[in-house]
Amino acid sequence: MNETERDREAEAEQQALLAAAEVGIYRLAIPTPFMVGRVNAYLIEDSPLTLVDSGPNSAKALDELEQALARRGHAVEDIELLVISHQHIDHFGLASILARRSGAEVAALDRVAPFLASYGQEAELDDLFAERLMLRHGIPPEVVTVLRAVSAGFRAWGAAVQVTRPLADGGELELRDRKLRVLHRPGHSPSDTIFWDERRSILLAADHLIAHISSNPLLARPLPNRETLAPLASPNRPASAEHETSPIPRPQALITYIDSLEKTRAMDLKLVLSGHGRPITDHVALIDERFRLHKRRAHKIGGLIAAQPRTAHEIAQELWGNVAVTQAYLTLSEVLGHVDLLLRDGTVAEHERDGVVRFGAA
Repeated sequence: MNETERDREAEAEQQALLAAAEVGIYRLAIPTPFMVGRVNAYLIEDSPLTLVDSGPNSAKALDELEQALARRGHAVEDIELLVISHQHIDHFGLASILARRSGAEVAALDRVAPFLASYGQEAELDDLFAERLMLRHGIPPEVVTVLRAVSAGFRAWGAAVQVTRPLADGGELELRDRKLRVLHRPGHSPSDTIFWDERRSILLAADHLIAHISSNPLLARPLPNRETLAPLASPNRPASAEHETSPIPRPQALITYIDSLEKTRAMDLKLVLSGHGRPITDHVALIDERFRLHKRRAHKIGGLIAAQPRTAHEIAQELWGNVAVTQAYLTLSEVLGHVDLLLRDGTVAEHERDGVVRFGAA
């Protein structure tokens, strides 16, 4: 990108943010310790005063959030409603602190409420799920051990929070001056939730759609079904007790994500406010480019598999080299997502031997 293109992009970003500000929505870019960089929280100056996402659980994130609120003439204690878009810690880590200090209601998709309430236990189950998946798909045990330790170290960036206002998919979050349609759009995570101001054609999309990077559909344990919400939330039963004994098939995160993107593509939108980076003003063009990217990557992976059978980890190493070790779970999710497209199309077959899966030409 040359200087003229960068200037044009910066101008478009400012115009989009001004358009959001005209209807009372302000981006607060909060620091994170992660490679993705800053996370976007959104302050909605309405009644109740609403904050969508919080940033991670860190002193630096809290300090910068407080400064950003102060520039708008507010304090943490003024927040009346805190909305959580999904289960990743850069989006909800500070939620419990903010709720405690402000007394705000905490709203999130009903199906993610048990996860948020039992975050510590859920994080351990997530790590166990990831460990089994990594070993099954060829990542060496010593690498898995290191990655589990790294993941455990990241847990402090999140904290359990009680959802006091569970939201149903398809329902409405009504403020004084606007109604936000609540839409479950899983894929990047099982709990991705977007909030649509249909009257203004504005979408608060969190990580469902990001302008500068393709949202990675991470492999994750499924959320409980609606029918199991009541027993899972029971004080006498851990939120994910069934996961400890029942086998979980590998989620088809990319296929799920593509289905979610197709639904979003059909929406009438003028502005998409993302969880990271700049706003999006042409969501159809961006989603179409994402579809082309996934098609190209699946084709490339299909070629590698046609040349010789490989584990998902071997494919990741062929594509990304050492990044497939340092970012093993992310690259594994990427490969398996595209292999699922090939399996669905019947061009690839899956074979297991000694507990390790390899993919070969069908």
